[in-house]
Amino acid sequence: MRRRRRGHTASHGILALRRRRTDSASLRDSSTIRRRGSFLPPPTRGTLTRPSKEPGRMAVPPSYADLGKAARDIFNKGYGFGLIKLEVKTKSQSGVEFTTSGSSNTESGKVSGSLETKYKWSEYGLTFTEKWNTDNTLGTEIAIEDQLAKGLKLTFDTTFSPNTGKKSGRVKTAYKREYINLGCDVDFDFAGPAIHASAVAGYEGWLAGYQMSFDTAKSKLTQNNFAVGYKTGDFQLHTNVNDGAEFGGSIYQKVSDNLDTAVNLAWTAGNNSTRFGIAAKYQLDSTASISAKVNNSSLIGIGYSQILRPGIKLTLCTLIDGKSINSGGHKLGLGLELEA
Repeated sequence: MRRRRRGHTASHGILALRRRRTDSASLRDSSTIRRRGSFLPPPTRGTLTRPSKEPGRMAVPPSYADLGKAARDIFNKGYGFGLIKLEVKTKSQSGVEFTTSGSSNTESGKVSGSLETKYKWSEYGLTFTEKWNTDNTLGTEIAIEDQLAKGLKLTFDTTFSPNTGKKSGRVKTAYKREYINLGCDVDFDFAGPAIHASAVAGYEGWLAGYQMSFDTAKSKLTQNNFAVGYKTGDFQLHTNVNDGAEFGGSIYQKVSDNLDTAVNLAWTAGNNSTRFGIAAKYQLDSTASISAKVNNSSLIGIGYSQILRPGIKLTLCTLIDGKSINSGGHKLGLGLELEA
């Protein structure tokens, strides 16, 4: 009996010692984890525990034509001085989009209209567009995107005027990836094609672009433009030089969620006058907004947009000549957009 008790006591002591070692090891592990500020379980094999240090991917820079677009939209959108315009957009069950628009000039009384149909074959990246206007000009456009290569878009555009028999064709190519946006268009003409090319590079908000046009018939460079800008979430700066003679710049700033402002500046070499303008747009609520702009010629523009109901938008605008308020000559505009 004594031997059994002694063996039992010895085995019990060994087990207690092992438990103490295990508890102390677990306490050391838990204290180490607490010092590191993490209470996560130890990493398993194949699991990455270090946070990724890869910087955010740079967004694709805009095309050259879209540089400074945010400021231009504040100056141009919501205004239609001297015009009464109606636009209707519908979409069939098969996916064909129809856009019909008509406008009347209050000064000349000329009425113009256009019809556009568009069908997208998303499975193959194809878009078919047919256009017609009251000048009796027919247009066909076929575009294919992201099929031959990621970021590559090819467009074939043709126009035909039955009255004059004039025909024109253009092949457009655009390639956009991170940090770069390229474009090259070729206008086909019997005398010789014209080549239009542009490139925009972007890095950490900075943008630099170049645009050129070359007339192969005359072997002459007809357009030579440069642009530099800076873009952030709520601020955009754009400057450009056209043909070494025209200088321009614009600033766009989103002051708040409801207020957008823009400043535009232009100057031509050999001319002492500078063109200057300020514009702002204020969102009154989710359905209404008011816009205003003024330039150094004392022309004041005011616009008001109201969504009457989903799919119906009304726009009113006026242009006032500040130098001759009493003499008249001011312009009014009205627009109605329907979408179903």
